[in-house]
Amino acid sequence: MREALKEARKSFEKGEVPVGAVIVHRQKIVGRGHNQMETLHDPTAHAEMIAITQAAEALSEGRTDHRGSLEGATVYVTMECCPMCAGALVLSKAKSVVFGVKDPKAGACGSLFNILQDDRLNHRLTIQGGVLEDESKFFLQEFFRNLRKEKR
Repeated sequence: MREALKEARKSFEKGEVPVGAVIVHRQKIVGRGHNQMETLHDPTAHAEMIAITQAAEALSEGRTDHRGSLEGATVYVTMECCPMCAGALVLSKAKSVVFGVKDPKAGACGSLFNILQDDRLNHRLTIQGGVLEDESKFFLQEFFRNLRKEKR
């Protein structure tokens, strides 16, 4: 989770909503990402989506029989996944998600929705929230505090 916080700092320093993610497979980081929606002019450029793409590429490298699944991987993210990212994680067949702070407005790991554990879907992930919550919350609070100051 500390590595995900390093990614969140990158977003913060770029003026992006400070969310960071890393994906670990067999005790090795195979994907990293931080929010880049403003930088890339792409509403799908969430930390998790970027990390998923990197991890899928890393895990399929040199293999023709691998379709990019993240089976056995754990995703560490500083803020609870939104519905888009949660859906992508279900499709990737990742094993689990560990997140820092809940997102009561768009969280899809139990706060607003629970896409990761919906029995109607073909795959479910384990969820652990509140890991390094204060550290994760700090970047978000600072970001939105600064944003409010700029709008005055």
